[in-house]
Amino acid sequence: MLEEVERWLADRSWSVADRPLHRVLAAKRATGRTVSVVLPALNEEATVGEIVSAIRNDLVLRAPLVDEIVVVDSGSTDRTAERAAAAGATVVPRDAILPRVPAVPGKGEVLWRSLLATRGDIVCFVDADLREFSSDFVSGIVGPLLTEPDVHLVKAMYDRPLTLPDGRAAGPAATGQGGRVTELVARPLLNMHWPRLAGFVQPLGGEYAARRTLLERLPFPVGYGVELGMLVDALHLVGLDALAQVDVGVRKHRHQDDQALGRMAAAIYRTAQLRLARGHLIRPSLTQFERTGGTFAPRTFSVDTEERPPMTEIAEYRARRVA
Repeated sequence: MLEEVERWLADRSWSVADRPLHRVLAAKRATGRTVSVVLPALNEEATVGEIVSAIRNDLVLRAPLVDEIVVVDSGSTDRTAERAAAAGATVVPRDAILPRVPAVPGKGEVLWRSLLATRGDIVCFVDADLREFSSDFVSGIVGPLLTEPDVHLVKAMYDRPLTLPDGRAAGPAATGQGGRVTELVARPLLNMHWPRLAGFVQPLGGEYAARRTLLERLPFPVGYGVELGMLVDALHLVGLDALAQVDVGVRKHRHQDDQALGRMAAAIYRTAQLRLARGHLIRPSLTQFERTGGTFAPRTFSVDTEERPPMTEIAEYRARRVA
């Protein structure tokens, strides 16, 4: 590990306990900064309401840290929108944001559009499939942005126990084995090509917060490559010391099957490839196999390569800022 990264780990890796909530609230009052929490959601009726309720009860009603909770719904066919609204979130359909630009499927697409649907000086992203959610996730990663003026982006770090599809633990041997794409794809890529980012425990984690002034200058890969792309681009834009991470404990969520993880890995690899060599763009594909009857049937998926431009290049966003 680079000496610079060892120093960064000592200076920019914290625990949620390092900043008690009363200290974070005092910093919010002193700075006047506003905080938006965004949950990108697609068919998450089982978990989204509990997450919104925890944030609203703990960080809106009991302690005024969060100014708005916005769930951006990517076309759910279940009761995601209903559950989120009942819990107290503002629910915005993805396609209603910037309608002149046709939406494409993907998490990064939703996060990019959320900048137009929110107002906070600090934007905190939280995945909508978390179980046993604690509002410490939000206060923990927002805290450094209110208390440390030179920090611009904060990632959550945590243990990720591997669970079965029904939510049961996979057993003692699987403790800490969640995040397979991180260990098999993202971490090797970062260590080889961007070793200054090697200190991030959960580089692909979906829980992070950043200053709007940073987010609006970043391009957003439309798919699963958004987290890796954001880290790499933020490093080049604001430098390593402007990035940080906070230990928030344990993250429990729904795990995907190996084929879904393969498609995620391909998108992440392509995001890295684009940043390593901005040359001729092709639209690569990934072929996977499923047993059908007595043979293996190929299924080919396109790999996300599209990226949305920095939000400061969007006329509607610039006009809103002037207004």
